[in-house]
Amino acid sequence: MRMNLMALKAFNDRAVRESIAVVRRVTLEDLTRPTPCSAWNLGELLAHMTAQHRGFAAAARADGGNLTHWKAEAPGPEAVGQYLAAAEAVLAAFVEVGTEEQEFALPEFGADAVFPAIRAIGFHFLDYVVHAWDVARALDLPFVLDPDILDAALLIAMAVPNGAHRTKPGAAFAPSLPEPADSDALSRILMHLGRSLSWGASLRSRGSADMGSA
Repeated sequence: MRMNLMALKAFNDRAVRESIAVVRRVTLEDLTRPTPCSAWNLGELLAHMTAQHRGFAAAARADGGNLTHWKAEAPGPEAVGQYLAAAEAVLAAFVEVGTEEQEFALPEFGADAVFPAIRAIGFHFLDYVVHAWDVARALDLPFVLDPDILDAALLIAMAVPNGAHRTKPGAAFAPSLPEPADSDALSRILMHLGRSLSWGASLRSRGSADMGSA
C-alpha cells in the first residue's frame, strides 16, 4: 500500500504532535538523562531533533542545501522551547508542500542528495515516531500511538534496508534486532531500526541496587 501526500502529511503531523506532548514533560534536570540513542543524552537528542525539524522545514522551502539549518545547538535551558518552536515550524512548512515530486535537498544523505517530498516527509515521519519513543523511554514514561499511525510508520520502516552500513559511525539506525513472532507494530518498527525494547531496564535495576546499598 502506498500513501498519498495528504495522508502522509497528516500522519507526520500527528506523530510530531505526540513528540511535542512528550517533550513538554522534559525538565532542565532531565537533560542529562541517557537515551536509547547511545551517543546522546536527552539534551543532545533534543538538540538533534530540533535541528532536524529546522532542516526539513528549510528543505520544504527549497533551502535544505544550506547546512546552517541542520546544525544542532548545544543543549541548554531553552532546549524544550526551541524544540516546540521548531516542531511547529516544520509542520507549517509541510502544509505548503503541494506535490509529491517537490524536491527536498537533504544533505545528511550526501552533498547533492535530493528526494521527492513523498519520500522526504516519510523519512521525517518515521524519525519522529522513533524519537518520540526515545524521549518517552528516557523519561521512563509510557508511549502509545494510534494503531493507524503505527501501521503507516511500519510500512516505511520495513523499507529501510539492513546491512553493514548500519554499523558505521553516524549511521541513522543500528542493525536490526530479531523480532518475536507476536511483536506488535511499534515493536516491529523499533526492532527493525535497531532499538532494544528492554532499553532502560538495566539502568533502573542499577539505580535500585544503588539505592539499596546506600
